[in-house]
Amino acid sequence: MLGLFCGLLLTVLGLTGALLSLDPALDRLGTTVPSGVSVAEMAGRVARLYPSVEQIQRTPSGSLIVYYSSDAGDSVVGVDPVSGAATAYAPSVVFRWIKQLHRSMLLDTPGRLAAGLTALTLLGLCVSGMLLLVKRTGGWRQIAAPLHGNWSQRWHAELGRIAMAGLLLSALTGAYMSAATFALVSDGMQNEPDFPAATSGGPPQPAASLAALKQADLADLRELVFPIPGEPAAVYTLRTMQGDGYVDQSTGALLTYRPHSVVREGYELVYQLHTGEGLWWLGLLLGVCALAAPWLAVTGTMVWWRRRRARPRIRNNSSAQSADTVILVGSENNSTWGFAQALHDALRAHGRQVHTAPMNQFSARYRSARDLMLLTATYGDGGAPATASRFLEQLERLAANPALRFCVLGFGDRQFPKFCQFARDVDAAMSAHGWQRALELATIDRQSSQEFTRWGVSVGAMLGIALKLEHAPPHPRTFALRLAERIDYGVQEQEPTAVLRFAATPVHQAHTAPKRLLRQPRLPHFEAGDLVGVMAPGSPVPRFYSLASGARDGVLEICVRRQPGGLCSSYLHGLQPGACIEAFILPNPQFRPASGKAPIILVGAGTGIGPLAGFIRNNSGRHPMYLYWGGRNPESDFLYEPELRNYLADRRLTQLHTAFSRVKDGVRVQNRLIDDADNLRGLIADGGQVLVCGSRAMAENVRLALNEVLAPLKLDVQFLKNHGRYREDVF
Repeated sequence: MLGLFCGLLLTVLGLTGALLSLDPALDRLGTTVPSGVSVAEMAGRVARLYPSVEQIQRTPSGSLIVYYSSDAGDSVVGVDPVSGAATAYAPSVVFRWIKQLHRSMLLDTPGRLAAGLTALTLLGLCVSGMLLLVKRTGGWRQIAAPLHGNWSQRWHAELGRIAMAGLLLSALTGAYMSAATFALVSDGMQNEPDFPAATSGGPPQPAASLAALKQADLADLRELVFPIPGEPAAVYTLRTMQGDGYVDQSTGALLTYRPHSVVREGYELVYQLHTGEGLWWLGLLLGVCALAAPWLAVTGTMVWWRRRRARPRIRNNSSAQSADTVILVGSENNSTWGFAQALHDALRAHGRQVHTAPMNQFSARYRSARDLMLLTATYGDGGAPATASRFLEQLERLAANPALRFCVLGFGDRQFPKFCQFARDVDAAMSAHGWQRALELATIDRQSSQEFTRWGVSVGAMLGIALKLEHAPPHPRTFALRLAERIDYGVQEQEPTAVLRFAATPVHQAHTAPKRLLRQPRLPHFEAGDLVGVMAPGSPVPRFYSLASGARDGVLEICVRRQPGGLCSSYLHGLQPGACIEAFILPNPQFRPASGKAPIILVGAGTGIGPLAGFIRNNSGRHPMYLYWGGRNPESDFLYEPELRNYLADRRLTQLHTAFSRVKDGVRVQNRLIDDADNLRGLIADGGQVLVCGSRAMAENVRLALNEVLAPLKLDVQFLKNHGRYREDVF
């Protein structure tokens, strides 16, 4: 709750700070700053226009403000720094109100204290947020790597990464200025020059003739206070960027002078860096960064709310002593708990007594347990998630229970170099400490419901029960798509393939609206390589397919092979043009070609060609792209053949290397990589990036082949992964 309250205050400071950043830029926009003009020259011009002038102020942006007395009382006017002509001067009431809101929340001293504490809070959030981001991305070297997670998580971190420098500068300077306001640190303002003990007492001379004012450059002026008329002992007060002094109104001599202390100069630099006054361009940059504060507050609240909703609420949880099965969970964002609950409920349905708890509650006091199941995610660069941070330490202190067998299920994302590393560490540590392994380590990529179901079959076989595990993580709201076109390949095969192109469905403005009032159908935003989740009738679990098109192509395109007994693939293959489906988009930004002119090496097999064809289609810059693809038979299922020929002709595709397995002397795609080893080594040496899409078995063979190809360069696939140059989308 404290975080939410601070988020509200940061939103206020961020929005007001962004608005205030416009003030120096607008002030500078209407001001011409002259060079080589002395304070004496400008003071003479002003005195001729306003004989009763009392004070001239120069703002950091260069505009001049003159205070003078008239028959109507005290007056103020702007003066053009070049001509000395009067200009309108009307301080903005709105900006003044915004400034008070920013500085003190309109609450005077208590508000200033709240603003100062909020600046300290922002400083803490900047530092801790950066450290968390470093941990999440896998170290400082990976700080610019693509980010993962749901929409709010990804954009919270993305914008924070972009705006971090500006927010950190605003927080540091704001905290220092607040401390100076409450005299916790010195601002150097107390070091005023000594007032002169005596003056010449002579008759006052025109300001334009005074030597000290002639030596002062107008560009350095902060303030010039004129002497009180009729008082021979009165003096000019001259304040400049370098220091302050008093000038004799008769002789023009500098009577006393005190340069600004280091503390004063430091404070003025801090003030300039915080407000942008005098550095209007910096002010605008800080203003843009300040807009990140309300965004971070909103997305941070969304992340918090998602985690709160996903907090474990295990139903019918047996005690640790009475349970015959123990499930321990390692999770950072609570998403793993949903899978644990599904396993918990399925085991109880088969009569098991199940105790589910965080991995940090690992204990040797499981009197009745015979099976220990460890479900854990990996955090950052192979680290332990929050609820398993002490597990390995506790394991060191516990003796193995010979009556208890274990299995480990890891959750992760294969785009990370250390995919499911913590799960691997747990599995190895349990075995090393003498615990009996019941099943080999299993891993689940991107919370795949299908992989979880397959793991459940293995667990059921181990336990001697028919265990059916189903869990669908929360997904975005679905939308309707209409099948506009289908292209069938290998219809005579047992597993035919179809390219399906969907369009948006028209939506009525109202139930009674005539056809002419139909809203123009629009697709949501997506890019080739993103995933579409398709909801097959009769199943709550979505099936994911890689997109072969972007929204700007006007269609949502997928390439689907019908799997024997496959619920969703059979459903999609049964669709005819005009039929509608329900689906949602899952962004997959980590599976995209990198920007720039470095070569792109695309490797795939079967329907894995879908997103690769989309990348080639969008290669409008004709950057070098090389496709290595494996199919079954060129006569029946050469997927995208006409398109690929066209792409070769218009140079969107540089080279095409195909491999067909069901022909005489058939070969697979990994063989084509080895055959073209010299060319591949040259492309990798030129900074080439590799994108692989297809089955997991194919991807493993491709990794082995590329390791062989890259060995002469003393490189391997892991090196490319660590540097963001090897990305996979496998199933």
